[in-house]
Amino acid sequence: MLLAWFATHERQMPWRGSPDPYAVWVSEVMLQQTQVATVTPYYERFLRRFPDVGALARARLDDVLKTWEGLGYYSRARNLHAAAKTIVADLDGEIPRTVEGLCELPGIGRYTAGAIASIAFGLDEPVLDGNVARVLSRVFLVRTPPKEPRTATRLWDLARELLPKGRAGEFNQALMDLGATVCTPRKPACIVCPIAPVCRARAKGLQDALPAKSRRKPLPHHEICVGVVRKKGRVLIDRRKPEGLLGGLWEFPGGKRRKGESREACVRREVLEELGVRARVGERFAVVRHAYSHFRVTIHAFECEFESGRPRAIRCAAWKWVRPREFVRFAFPAANRRIIAALAAPPASG
Repeated sequence: MLLAWFATHERQMPWRGSPDPYAVWVSEVMLQQTQVATVTPYYERFLRRFPDVGALARARLDDVLKTWEGLGYYSRARNLHAAAKTIVADLDGEIPRTVEGLCELPGIGRYTAGAIASIAFGLDEPVLDGNVARVLSRVFLVRTPPKEPRTATRLWDLARELLPKGRAGEFNQALMDLGATVCTPRKPACIVCPIAPVCRARAKGLQDALPAKSRRKPLPHHEICVGVVRKKGRVLIDRRKPEGLLGGLWEFPGGKRRKGESREACVRREVLEELGVRARVGERFAVVRHAYSHFRVTIHAFECEFESGRPRAIRCAAWKWVRPREFVRFAFPAANRRIIAALAAPPASG
């Protein structure tokens, strides 16, 4: 039923058709927590810039992050780059053909390994992403949240049991497409679903209630103050250390405001602690609110003038004095790009 449906309803994507392992790998990494429509232009640009694992391994991390810029979840790009270097240096440029071998590479977990193994290498390996978990939770009336360890184990077992021998790649993609287009999170289109006759949730009228949701904790909020430090027409930027959420990206120096600290004092302290530079803090010119997956931030951006000191990479990986027109050369987080846009905006009249 499902494979017959997939034969006529398969979504058209640039990485399908000729399952090159490298292309499948890049696409699956990009698709983590990101919609297909968003990924497609980034995927096409990334493959033009880095057409194979060797090209990616030879690239500078700055170039990889700049090509990735705007897609978010930058650790994925860093892991892709690190894995490519490992493949070239230790595996003669050959992407591993087993789930076990794939999982030894940076950034590749059980799902991504299963997708590459089944789609690119034709192995009988299951996948379990959000779409597949939703389909299976409804079909088999799984009443506990998919993210709970015991539930996840059960869903992985079901995904493996359902695999048709020799057609795992097609079947996995069919499940993913079904979840993305028919068995959607809200208002699933059960009337056109090819597996509706065997769906236990639909039989009980519970398709809208499943999968069960985990209790969400409120997102913590941080107040950040940053300085656009100027000196003779140039602006001081620094690169974050390679680890962490935004590792390797460039930004304006700044950090979290302490309790009882004024925003201006926060900027002075952070610029000094980060780069060893003293700055005279001027007017606030932008307030940027941004949400990440696990926390929210409000960023206050201030115009600053260099006072004294010699920049040093104290709490960052590197620093540069650059002209504003050169910002386009560097990979900045989304929130910093909004600060750059505010810098370029004409002053308000009146």
